[in-house]
Amino acid sequence: MRIEVQPLVGFDQLLTYGVTEKFFARIKPGCLVQIPLGRRRVLGVVFSLDSKEEIAADKLRFVSHLVQEEPVLTQDLMKLSKWMAAYYSCSMESVLGAMIPAAVRDGMREKNEKLIQAKSKLESDIVNEALKRSPKQKKLFNFLTAQPVPFRKKDLIHGHGFSENLIKGLIVKGLAVETAEVINRDAYDDDLDFEGVDAEWELTCEQKEASTEIGKALEREKFGVQVLHGVTGSGKTEVYFEAMEAALAQGGGVLFLVPEVSLAPQTVSRLRARFSKTGEQIVVWHSHLSSGERVDAWRNLTTGKARIVVGARSAVFAPISPLRLVIVDEEHELAYKQEDTPRYHGRDVAVYRAMLNDAICVLGSATPSLETFRNIERNKYKVGKLLNRIDGRKLPLVHVVDMRLDARREKGTPILSQSLLEAMRQRYEKREQSILFLNRRGFNTTMLCTDCGWVEECKDCSIALTFHRTDGYLRCHLCGFRKVAPSCCASCQSLEVRRKGHGTQKIEDVVSSLMPRRAKIVRVDADMMTKKNLFRETLRDFRRGKIDILVGTQMIAKGLDFPNVTLVGVIDADLPLRMEDFRASERSFQLLVQVAGRAGRGDRAGEVYIQTYAPHSPSIQFSRKPDIDGFIEEEMAMRRELAYPPYRHLIRHIFRGRSLEKTEFYSNEWRKLLDAEPLTGVEVKGPALAPIEKIKGYYRVHLFYFTGSIQTTLSGLAKIRATFPLDPEVHDILDVDAHQMS
Repeated sequence: MRIEVQPLVGFDQLLTYGVTEKFFARIKPGCLVQIPLGRRRVLGVVFSLDSKEEIAADKLRFVSHLVQEEPVLTQDLMKLSKWMAAYYSCSMESVLGAMIPAAVRDGMREKNEKLIQAKSKLESDIVNEALKRSPKQKKLFNFLTAQPVPFRKKDLIHGHGFSENLIKGLIVKGLAVETAEVINRDAYDDDLDFEGVDAEWELTCEQKEASTEIGKALEREKFGVQVLHGVTGSGKTEVYFEAMEAALAQGGGVLFLVPEVSLAPQTVSRLRARFSKTGEQIVVWHSHLSSGERVDAWRNLTTGKARIVVGARSAVFAPISPLRLVIVDEEHELAYKQEDTPRYHGRDVAVYRAMLNDAICVLGSATPSLETFRNIERNKYKVGKLLNRIDGRKLPLVHVVDMRLDARREKGTPILSQSLLEAMRQRYEKREQSILFLNRRGFNTTMLCTDCGWVEECKDCSIALTFHRTDGYLRCHLCGFRKVAPSCCASCQSLEVRRKGHGTQKIEDVVSSLMPRRAKIVRVDADMMTKKNLFRETLRDFRRGKIDILVGTQMIAKGLDFPNVTLVGVIDADLPLRMEDFRASERSFQLLVQVAGRAGRGDRAGEVYIQTYAPHSPSIQFSRKPDIDGFIEEEMAMRRELAYPPYRHLIRHIFRGRSLEKTEFYSNEWRKLLDAEPLTGVEVKGPALAPIEKIKGYYRVHLFYFTGSIQTTLSGLAKIRATFPLDPEVHDILDVDAHQMS
């Protein structure tokens, strides 16, 4: 028998291998096998059980063995992998590496726990005779017989002081037995404290209408995309739950994507509280799980024990079958775009996977992306709107604070405005909670010599190092390089070295010094959340009222629901607008609306203070109301005029090399070829140095291709690339539907 296998290393094509007839009966498409490749033995995935390739019998090589009995890929995931490799111009090896968890590839098995139980129905004479010279074994036997259920062996040893030899002796005498029980390593199995989520909610008219439309789409059992456009606090999650119940009733599975790992615990607790009565198992899937948790999640899905998956971007590859419903919450979020190979967009892959399964894909957001609005315009997606918050709750009152005026009054650059500070004090006195948002971690953003202008930069990246006061180090937030903060200038040895700018660490210090001593202030950012469960514990404490003010980055900017939060402060709101990116205004608007939406989600009204040095920016002014339709109309008009996405696709072509001269040379040579043989329907811009010209020791030069057809453009680029003599020290990368311009 001859089968086709896709190696996970080395070859980006299917290879033919032989298997015996007996072995062939155990193999299915999607199975993980070990195969000989050259002088190595490597892993591969079976893609076909019928190879037409003619290979002489003496040259045919055979599969070594089957690594996993269960297929590691479902049929739809194998089709999805082929589409991703073609659409995102990447290798099958990289796509399959993203789809199959490393622990599964390594053959990690389920966790077994040893149990000890005394044998029942033993005659007392036999027991007494066996134990008459061993009082310690008799004590253990009596302890075991006092309880009808087995004891965990490790508890007997570590919790009750019985030695392993003592237990072994009892088993040898035939008075006890040792068994093994499979332990399910379930992520967030202790996170079930979301108050009120299991209560019966009366849907609003808008929620009922949106739920009905999604329900009808599910009944048709045909592919479709439903956009759920609802203001913050309008109850989109309840609509998701109604859709999930309908999909589960049809016997299908559900994939629920969230943009950030930080949102997974809250979503999981709400889902478990909602579906625990029906016995549905919720599987968590994201990159921060332990290997054991990932393996058990994968096994629960492949065996059909679980039908609901919740997770971040990589959860789009969870092996759930049959798939009936895909939910992409906060679909506009940049976090769905993978910035390493394979550079896929989780939202777009989710839509394509739904299509492969004739499933329904629901895209939810208070601020949908312009790409989604464009698909609504073209009638590719249907839309349902939730224009009002539940229970008649008002949207928060938004104040735009012009920090230029505060700077003139205080003759400097204040971090907190007086109006925001006073509002925080008032909320604290009322025992209400506040959130302060700044999308920049660290204490100071630069170390500057005031004599010569020297700025401490990373040795491998072209960005300034950030000072972290907790350990006194300067750190690079791109590559992780760190060094002790200097006491004098490295260039002129002057002692006039000053720390400039501010991050979340400094905000935490400033707020602590200005608020009453009893106020509990906690910072949430990547520097603080180093322990696996620390972020979950912090959010739990905040929900229970143990924390008064939460200071954080975008980890706390979206999706979180805390009824007692009545004040949100946004510091340096115009920070995203300083990015060299045509999407800067869109991202700024989305972020402000999302952050503001954290306030006033309970019975009390909320307020938002947006501190900015650019108060008249359209994104800031439109976010005040929020006027989403007005912003979309203005931004889409600009994109239409420039023929920028979503009116055309954007492919970013990056050249990387250790030598700046070589990198620039080959990128310029590439442009000459494009000018000599222009690609039809493609507008080329560049080459130019990337805004961050060096990362991790590699210089970066990029070009941009604006095109109406990804497939045609990639085909044309591949033909040129086949004959282009690129230096081995210079690498090039294609980022299809690029979202990161830096």
